[in-house]
Amino acid sequence: MKIFFSPKKKSETTSSKAVKQAVFVCRDLYFDSPHSRSPIKNSFQSKSHSIRPASHSIRSHRQQQRRMHKTSSLSELGFDASGASSGFFRPVADDCPATPTTAHRRLTKISVIGAGNVGMAIAQTILTQNLADEIALVDALPDKLRGEALDLQHAAAFLPRVRIVSSTDAAVTRNSDLVIITAGARQIPGETRLNLLQRNVALYRKIVPPVAEHSPEALLLLVSNPVDVLTYVAWKLSGFPASRVIGSGTNLDSSRFRSLIAEHLDVNAQDVQAYMVGEHGDSSVAIWSSISVGGMPALKSLRDSHRSFDEAALEGIRCTVVGGAYEVISLKGYTSWAIGYSVASLAASLLRDQRRVHPVSVLAAGFHGISDGHEVFLSLPARLGRGGVLGVAEMELTEAEAAQLRRSAKTLWENCQLLDL
Repeated sequence: MKIFFSPKKKSETTSSKAVKQAVFVCRDLYFDSPHSRSPIKNSFQSKSHSIRPASHSIRSHRQQQRRMHKTSSLSELGFDASGASSGFFRPVADDCPATPTTAHRRLTKISVIGAGNVGMAIAQTILTQNLADEIALVDALPDKLRGEALDLQHAAAFLPRVRIVSSTDAAVTRNSDLVIITAGARQIPGETRLNLLQRNVALYRKIVPPVAEHSPEALLLLVSNPVDVLTYVAWKLSGFPASRVIGSGTNLDSSRFRSLIAEHLDVNAQDVQAYMVGEHGDSSVAIWSSISVGGMPALKSLRDSHRSFDEAALEGIRCTVVGGAYEVISLKGYTSWAIGYSVASLAASLLRDQRRVHPVSVLAAGFHGISDGHEVFLSLPARLGRGGVLGVAEMELTEAEAAQLRRSAKTLWENCQLLDL
């Protein structure tokens, strides 16, 4: 940026010298006329440039009005911006209208149900990332709950100003913008998967309806496992539209997937685009066909440079991703930090209306050949914003990938049917 001063004239008085005006002109400044894009030369070096004609002001005002009505910069090139995203995303199969994304109240409240290792890692990450003005913690163990809340409160001098409240009563979550549920029954040795599911449903019957009653406009984010089935359970018990009930799904699995590829190629994981979809579990699907690094398709390059990247190797990598959580659990007893960051990233996309795409558990009926009648939740890349799920990406899958996804959906749907909801 250059600074130009009006040239001094011999006739200037001392007082006029004192009121010289500094005019800041950017080097690349252009006239607003759509037909003239030549840079201003010798700007403001003569008096004639110091005052623009009225016609120019009127023209600039009209152009400013036109710019204010534009919804996309591509509109300048003749593209219609209305409904532009519909070619990439479509809404979940739900009769309820989409939640409007208009501005909400200034203060943001997040509630975390379950103050265990995962719940507290999520709360701590949300706190340090300054995502909420108030955090409410709920747990069935009052002493542990109070201890965790106090531990966070004692760090107030080192953190953003956030009100932290806690209670065993769900009423403390009243008027939440986002409710994150991490509570869940742990599997007893020898217990069947169905018995574990039924115990979790019984627990959710105590948690979800009160939360929905106290925060009828909230977004629900489910983290407890099996997350896809429990997201379905929460949807049924809350009565919320499907767009406002989201499971953490394969967001973390996809991060593990990207991390493995990034490590192999010696690039930043943020430059790797790769998704795990379907069930958050053993039947999850690695979408190799759409992997890209720095915007470039990666699978062909990997196979051209590494003959070992055959189907067996790809399946081995998928199994490594799926088994990532089991390895951490075997070493430290539980997972916490990675899921904390994963859920915090989802909270940021939702509450800050970032419109980012995350692979999360959504109502998948009608996608990729999944029956419209199967109200099953599984992970697909979804655009997230203040209204929840704003759309699901229409991915191009190979026939093998689509078949794996449908098998994953079939397994989840059979489990949901056993719950009698």
